[in-house]
Amino acid sequence: MMSSSASTNNSTPAAFGPTDAGGEDSTSNDGWRSGGLPALRAELDRIDNTVHDLLMQRAEIVEYVARSGKPAAFRPGREASIIRRLLGRHRGALPPVALVRIWRELLAGTTTMQGGFSLSVCDPDHGAPLTQLAREHFGALTPLRSYGSAGQALADVSQGVASVAVLPYPSDIDNWWVALLHHEPRLHIIGRLPFWKPRPDGAPTAQAVVVASTPPDASGEDQSFLGMECDSDVSRARLSSELSGAGLKPETMVLVRQQGSPVANVLVEIEGHLSDDDARLGRLGVVLRRPVVLGSYAVPVAGPAR
Repeated sequence: MMSSSASTNNSTPAAFGPTDAGGEDSTSNDGWRSGGLPALRAELDRIDNTVHDLLMQRAEIVEYVARSGKPAAFRPGREASIIRRLLGRHRGALPPVALVRIWRELLAGTTTMQGGFSLSVCDPDHGAPLTQLAREHFGALTPLRSYGSAGQALADVSQGVASVAVLPYPSDIDNWWVALLHHEPRLHIIGRLPFWKPRPDGAPTAQAVVVASTPPDASGEDQSFLGMECDSDVSRARLSSELSGAGLKPETMVLVRQQGSPVANVLVEIEGHLSDDDARLGRLGVVLRRPVVLGSYAVPVAGPAR
């Protein structure tokens, strides 16, 4: 992922009209407002060329980033913070969701520049909603494999065949996440899809998470997944009480009891970005062993449907 941007200035520009090379408002000297349709088209061509020049400049910087030796090209937390910053300064008639789509394709392209990037998707449902989500987030042309089981997609990531896996949102039914409690080498949940909500008409409404072999990076507004093993007769009320008492705010909880097993597997969504060395994890007396931070994700952006 492109970890630098063309500008770090978060302030809103004083003027939103096109500017010439000297930075002055071109509405006063180019005459495109009064020059009719040919002048308007010429101005659009000029702006397109300027945008293209900046994209090529950005790509050049990405090449330097790729040669810097940083460990991972894909940093979903950083990407989320870029999009949030741009949305915060966005003005005008261009729909915010269009801005997100443009930058998602741009970020997908620059991630690919830094090394082969591919997806494996668990998508057993009719209509392939998770494949649609993966395309929406990771770009229309990113290489993608689709499987009927989460295990196959996770195996691709473990073996280095795929960069990330896109899997159904964890639940008591889609309980593939139980395997992550003991998986070696370790795998991490690093993202949540879709990143933009609410969904426009015709867009997939399924929910998914992204799993990778690299740990997640914080975006500034995150949720974490905490996996635990407890006695099979543990109650949700006791779990919630222990978590709250340890200073961990539970948002959602999934409790899986396997028939005949003395152990219950628990997945809790916790507010904030958790790390493995968080001291609060040692304050949970209800667990059979130290909880496992299964990952975290940048909280999706809320905005208009169009």
